[in-house]
Amino acid sequence: MTNKTVIRTSSTRIPTEFGEFQLCYYTNTEDDKAHLAFYMGDLSQSESVLVRVHSECFTGDVLSSQRCDCGEQLNLALKKISEEGSGVLVYMRQEGRGIGLLKKIEAYNLQDAGYDTVDANLMLGHLADERDYTLAARILDDLGVNSIRLMTNNPTKIDALEKEGINIIERVELETTITSENEKYLLTKVEKMNHKLSVSPTPRVITSNDQHESQPTD
Repeated sequence: MTNKTVIRTSSTRIPTEFGEFQLCYYTNTEDDKAHLAFYMGDLSQSESVLVRVHSECFTGDVLSSQRCDCGEQLNLALKKISEEGSGVLVYMRQEGRGIGLLKKIEAYNLQDAGYDTVDANLMLGHLADERDYTLAARILDDLGVNSIRLMTNNPTKIDALEKEGINIIERVELETTITSENEKYLLTKVEKMNHKLSVSPTPRVITSNDQHESQPTD
Protein backbone atom coordinates (compact mmCIF):
# COMPACT_ATOMS: atom_id res chain seq x y z
CA MET A 1 0.00 0.00 0.00
CA THR A 2 1.07 3.61 -0.63
CA ASN A 3 0.73 6.76 1.44
CA LYS A 4 -1.43 8.57 -1.10
CA THR A 5 -4.42 10.14 0.62
CA VAL A 6 -7.82 11.61 -0.25
CA ILE A 7 -9.96 14.21 1.54
CA ARG A 8 -13.74 14.34 1.23
CA THR A 9 -14.40 18.06 0.85
CA SER A 10 -18.13 18.14 0.13
CA SER A 11 -21.14 15.96 -0.61
CA THR A 12 -24.73 16.42 -1.72
CA ARG A 13 -27.93 14.57 -2.59
CA ILE A 14 -28.44 13.71 -6.28
CA PRO A 15 -31.81 12.34 -7.42
CA THR A 16 -31.51 10.29 -10.63
CA GLU A 17 -33.57 7.98 -12.81
CA PHE A 18 -31.97 5.15 -10.81
CA GLY A 19 -32.94 6.61 -7.43
CA GLU A 20 -31.35 8.97 -4.93
CA PHE A 21 -27.58 8.95 -4.55
CA GLN A 22 -25.02 10.92 -2.57
CA LEU A 23 -22.23 12.58 -4.56
CA CYS A 24 -18.91 13.07 -2.75
CA TYR A 25 -16.11 15.32 -4.02
CA TYR A 26 -12.54 14.32 -3.14
CA THR A 27 -9.26 16.17 -3.31
CA ASN A 28 -6.01 14.22 -2.96
CA THR A 29 -2.25 14.36 -2.55
CA GLU A 30 -1.39 13.18 -6.06
CA ASP A 31 -3.13 15.40 -8.63
CA ASP A 32 -5.51 18.33 -9.03
CA LYS A 33 -8.38 16.21 -10.39
CA ALA A 34 -11.77 15.91 -8.73
CA HIS A 35 -12.29 12.20 -8.15
CA LEU A 36 -15.81 11.34 -7.03
CA ALA A 37 -17.89 8.81 -5.17
CA PHE A 38 -21.54 8.29 -6.07
CA TYR A 39 -23.26 6.02 -3.59
CA MET A 40 -26.63 4.79 -2.37
CA GLY A 41 -27.53 3.47 1.07
CA ASP A 42 -25.58 3.26 4.33
CA LEU A 43 -22.07 2.03 3.57
CA SER A 44 -20.47 2.57 6.96
CA GLN A 45 -18.74 -0.62 8.08
CA SER A 46 -20.53 -2.51 5.33
CA GLU A 47 -19.60 -5.91 3.98
CA SER A 48 -20.03 -7.26 0.45
CA VAL A 49 -20.81 -3.83 -1.02
CA LEU A 50 -21.60 -3.69 -4.74
CA VAL A 51 -18.94 -1.41 -6.26
CA ARG A 52 -17.98 -0.07 -9.64
CA VAL A 53 -14.66 1.78 -10.07
CA HIS A 54 -15.30 3.67 -13.30
CA SER A 55 -12.70 5.66 -15.21
CA GLU A 56 -13.93 8.85 -16.82
CA CYS A 57 -14.90 8.58 -20.50
CA PHE A 58 -16.27 11.87 -21.82
CA THR A 59 -17.10 10.45 -25.23
CA GLY A 60 -18.91 7.42 -23.85
CA ASP A 61 -20.35 8.73 -20.56
CA VAL A 62 -21.52 12.11 -21.88
CA LEU A 63 -21.76 11.87 -25.66
CA SER A 64 -23.01 8.24 -25.76
CA SER A 65 -20.24 7.23 -28.17
CA GLN A 66 -20.52 3.68 -29.46
CA ARG A 67 -16.77 3.35 -30.01
CA CYS A 68 -16.48 1.88 -26.50
CA ASP A 69 -18.64 0.28 -23.82
CA CYS A 70 -18.04 2.89 -21.11
CA GLY A 71 -21.33 4.77 -21.13
CA GLU A 72 -23.35 1.57 -21.12
CA GLN A 73 -21.21 0.16 -18.30
CA LEU A 74 -21.77 3.32 -16.26
CA ASN A 75 -25.55 3.15 -16.60
CA LEU A 76 -25.64 -0.61 -16.03
CA ALA A 77 -23.62 -0.23 -12.83
CA LEU A 78 -25.98 2.44 -11.50
CA LYS A 79 -28.96 0.26 -12.39
CA LYS A 80 -27.47 -2.71 -10.51
CA ILE A 81 -26.76 -0.54 -7.46
CA SER A 82 -30.33 0.78 -7.58
CA GLU A 83 -31.77 -2.73 -7.78
CA GLU A 84 -29.71 -3.74 -4.75
CA GLY A 85 -30.65 -0.63 -2.81
CA SER A 86 -27.07 0.22 -1.91
CA GLY A 87 -23.62 0.40 -3.45
CA VAL A 88 -21.03 2.82 -4.72
CA LEU A 89 -19.64 4.02 -8.02
CA VAL A 90 -16.17 5.54 -7.70
CA TYR A 91 -15.65 7.90 -10.63
CA MET A 92 -11.95 8.33 -11.40
CA ARG A 93 -10.85 11.22 -13.59
CA GLN A 94 -8.41 9.26 -15.75
CA GLU A 95 -9.71 9.74 -19.27
CA GLY A 96 -8.56 7.49 -22.08
CA ARG A 97 -7.00 4.86 -19.78
CA GLY A 98 -5.00 7.68 -18.23
CA ILE A 99 -3.67 9.46 -21.35
CA GLY A 100 -6.19 12.33 -21.34
CA LEU A 101 -8.87 13.45 -23.76
CA LEU A 102 -6.59 15.10 -26.34
CA LYS A 103 -4.42 12.00 -26.76
CA LYS A 104 -7.52 9.82 -26.74
CA ILE A 105 -8.90 11.77 -29.71
CA GLU A 106 -5.57 11.33 -31.51
CA ALA A 107 -5.70 7.61 -30.67
CA TYR A 108 -9.19 7.41 -32.19
CA ASN A 109 -7.82 8.74 -35.47
CA LEU A 110 -5.13 6.07 -35.42
CA GLN A 111 -7.81 3.46 -34.78
CA ASP A 112 -9.73 4.71 -37.81
CA ALA A 113 -6.52 4.13 -39.76
CA GLY A 114 -6.54 0.46 -38.73
CA TYR A 115 -4.65 0.27 -35.43
CA ASP A 116 -6.23 -1.19 -32.30
CA THR A 117 -6.57 0.69 -29.01
CA VAL A 118 -3.38 -0.74 -27.50
CA ASP A 119 -1.19 -0.06 -30.54
CA ALA A 120 -2.63 3.45 -30.90
CA ASN A 121 -1.61 4.34 -27.34
CA LEU A 122 1.86 2.90 -27.85
CA MET A 123 2.30 4.86 -31.09
CA LEU A 124 1.53 8.05 -29.16
CA GLY A 125 4.28 7.28 -26.65
CA HIS A 126 2.02 6.00 -23.88
CA LEU A 127 1.47 2.68 -22.17
CA ALA A 128 -1.50 0.57 -23.18
CA ASP A 129 -3.11 1.46 -19.84
CA GLU A 130 -1.77 4.17 -17.52
CA ARG A 131 -4.55 4.13 -14.95
CA ASP A 132 -3.86 3.96 -11.22
CA TYR A 133 -6.42 2.72 -8.69
CA THR A 134 -4.70 3.80 -5.49
CA LEU A 135 -6.93 6.82 -4.92
CA ALA A 136 -10.02 4.73 -5.67
CA ALA A 137 -8.99 2.39 -2.87
CA ARG A 138 -8.55 5.30 -0.48
CA ILE A 139 -12.03 6.60 -1.40
CA LEU A 140 -13.50 3.19 -0.56
CA ASP A 141 -11.63 3.28 2.75
CA ASP A 142 -13.06 6.71 3.49
CA LEU A 143 -16.60 5.45 2.83
CA GLY A 144 -16.11 2.71 5.45
CA VAL A 145 -16.46 -0.19 3.03
CA ASN A 146 -14.95 -3.40 4.45
CA SER A 147 -15.43 -5.82 1.55
CA ILE A 148 -16.78 -5.47 -1.95
CA ARG A 149 -18.26 -7.23 -4.94
CA LEU A 150 -16.55 -5.48 -7.82
CA MET A 151 -18.36 -4.86 -11.09
CA THR A 152 -15.61 -5.27 -13.66
CA ASN A 153 -14.34 -7.35 -16.56
CA ASN A 154 -10.74 -6.26 -15.94
CA PRO A 155 -8.51 -8.55 -13.82
CA THR A 156 -5.79 -5.87 -13.65
CA LYS A 157 -8.20 -3.62 -11.76
CA ILE A 158 -8.89 -6.41 -9.28
CA ASP A 159 -5.17 -6.99 -8.69
CA ALA A 160 -4.48 -3.26 -8.26
CA LEU A 161 -7.25 -2.76 -5.69
CA GLU A 162 -6.30 -5.89 -3.76
CA LYS A 163 -2.69 -4.65 -3.55
CA GLU A 164 -4.10 -1.51 -1.94
CA GLY A 165 -5.85 -3.55 0.73
CA ILE A 166 -9.35 -3.75 -0.72
CA ASN A 167 -11.07 -7.05 0.13
CA ILE A 168 -12.75 -8.20 -3.10
CA ILE A 169 -14.93 -11.20 -2.39
CA GLU A 170 -16.54 -11.49 -5.82
CA ARG A 171 -16.21 -10.24 -9.39
CA VAL A 172 -19.54 -9.21 -10.91
CA GLU A 173 -19.45 -9.26 -14.71
CA LEU A 174 -20.53 -6.14 -16.55
CA GLU A 175 -21.22 -7.25 -20.12
CA THR A 176 -22.59 -4.72 -22.59
CA THR A 177 -23.90 -4.65 -26.15
CA ILE A 178 -21.51 -5.67 -28.93
CA THR A 179 -21.90 -3.48 -32.01
CA SER A 180 -20.07 -3.05 -35.30
CA GLU A 181 -18.48 0.11 -33.85
CA ASN A 182 -17.10 -1.40 -30.63
CA GLU A 183 -16.48 -5.03 -31.60
CA LYS A 184 -12.79 -4.53 -32.41
CA TYR A 185 -12.33 -2.45 -29.26
CA LEU A 186 -13.84 -5.19 -27.10
CA LEU A 187 -11.89 -7.92 -28.86
CA THR A 188 -8.65 -6.03 -28.19
CA LYS A 189 -9.57 -5.92 -24.51
CA VAL A 190 -9.91 -9.70 -24.53
CA GLU A 191 -6.86 -10.57 -26.64
CA LYS A 192 -4.34 -7.98 -25.38
CA MET A 193 -5.59 -6.95 -21.94
CA ASN A 194 -7.06 -10.22 -20.64
CA HIS A 195 -10.52 -8.79 -20.00
CA LYS A 196 -13.25 -11.32 -19.24
CA LEU A 197 -15.77 -10.72 -22.03
CA SER A 198 -17.96 -12.91 -24.21
CA VAL A 199 -16.67 -11.65 -27.52
CA SER A 200 -14.86 -13.44 -30.32
CA PRO A 201 -13.78 -12.51 -33.84
CA THR A 202 -16.59 -12.35 -36.37
CA PRO A 203 -16.08 -15.28 -38.76
CA ARG A 204 -15.17 -14.16 -42.26
CA VAL A 205 -17.35 -15.65 -44.94
CA ILE A 206 -15.16 -16.93 -47.80
CA THR A 207 -16.74 -16.30 -51.17
CA SER A 208 -16.00 -17.93 -54.49
CA ASN A 209 -14.17 -14.77 -55.54
CA ASP A 210 -11.93 -15.03 -52.45
CA GLN A 211 -11.11 -18.64 -53.31
CA HIS A 212 -10.34 -17.72 -56.89
CA GLU A 213 -8.07 -14.83 -55.85
CA SER A 214 -6.13 -17.07 -53.47
CA GLN A 215 -5.10 -19.51 -56.20
CA PRO A 216 -1.45 -19.32 -57.35
CA THR A 217 -0.77 -17.84 -60.76
CA ASP A 218 1.48 -19.19 -63.45
